[in-house]
Amino acid sequence: MAEEPRRLDEAKVKAFTQRMVSHLTGASVALMMEVGRQAGLFETLAAMPPATSTAIAERAGCTERYVREWLGAMVCGGLVEYDPAARTYHLPPEHALLLAGQTSRNLTSLATFFPLLGRVIPDVVRAFREGGGVPYAAYQPDFTSLMDGRSRPRYREFLFSKYLGAVDGLTQRLEAGLRVADVGCGTGFCVNLMAQRFPKSAFVGYDFSETALERARAEARAMGVGNVTFVAQDVAQLAAEPQFDLITAFDAIHDQVPPGEVLRRIRQALAPGGAFLMLDVHASSRLEQNLALPLSTFIYTVSTMHCMTVSLAHGGAGLGTAWGIELATRMLREAGFTDIQLVERVDPMNTLYVAR
Repeated sequence: MAEEPRRLDEAKVKAFTQRMVSHLTGASVALMMEVGRQAGLFETLAAMPPATSTAIAERAGCTERYVREWLGAMVCGGLVEYDPAARTYHLPPEHALLLAGQTSRNLTSLATFFPLLGRVIPDVVRAFREGGGVPYAAYQPDFTSLMDGRSRPRYREFLFSKYLGAVDGLTQRLEAGLRVADVGCGTGFCVNLMAQRFPKSAFVGYDFSETALERARAEARAMGVGNVTFVAQDVAQLAAEPQFDLITAFDAIHDQVPPGEVLRRIRQALAPGGAFLMLDVHASSRLEQNLALPLSTFIYTVSTMHCMTVSLAHGGAGLGTAWGIELATRMLREAGFTDIQLVERVDPMNTLYVAR
């Protein structure tokens, strides 16, 4: 005798329907956020009192009909306020703080990931079925610019006060003169900032992207810093000599093809008494511990669509963005570090590991 189908819990269906509507609304807002960011509309609104769509479009140099429709999405999404009597739109300063300006609090920069990640969906789905991954080259040149734009406000605000400042006496030692390497330096902005701030120290930036390094060298020249060099280098082959007093890696280790080997090479390249500063995404290695994390879904999405798949594409470990504190600490110990200190949430999204 066939079993009767289990009756659905209608309250659960209703609750999940509401959640799905919320997800689709969020995805729609994220898409429109990126449109508004590229069109300069958030910056325009932040600088204006309540205004009509015509006035906003004129100030932004955009077509009014498109601006009016975009504003409809922003009002329905709760980003922009609307006065129906006056037919004016307003971006409150409390909202503008997170939508405009060159600061780390501007969250529209996160929406820049979605167009880039969306274009590799067929490749990622193929990897789901066949294994392997999507190579780093598939994201270029856009990914370099995306990460550069995302990181600059953070380095300006936190590099000296939070990252380097987290280690007692490090700033003073840098002022006196240290030999410093940055692993996975990308366009080299943080290295150039350090070189400018600490002229008695010598800096080397390592990255495998020659395109990114050319931008780093050009900016070093523009900033007038002569105590920095940039070297095209697979950091999995980092030599034990010369040795450095300080090695840094900002958001770089979890993407590596052989992260354990990179950490071991870093350990060997440290001079006696040297320190390794590793900034990486704040997360646990256990999924259940990440459920309450802000942007946890975003972290796993970026991991699936970029960080993990890029590593797997090259036969790597595929740690993913949420490799987590537990695994990171274990891997640092396996690489030979015996003194590991954590500064959790040194900025809103990252933990700083200080390893000796």
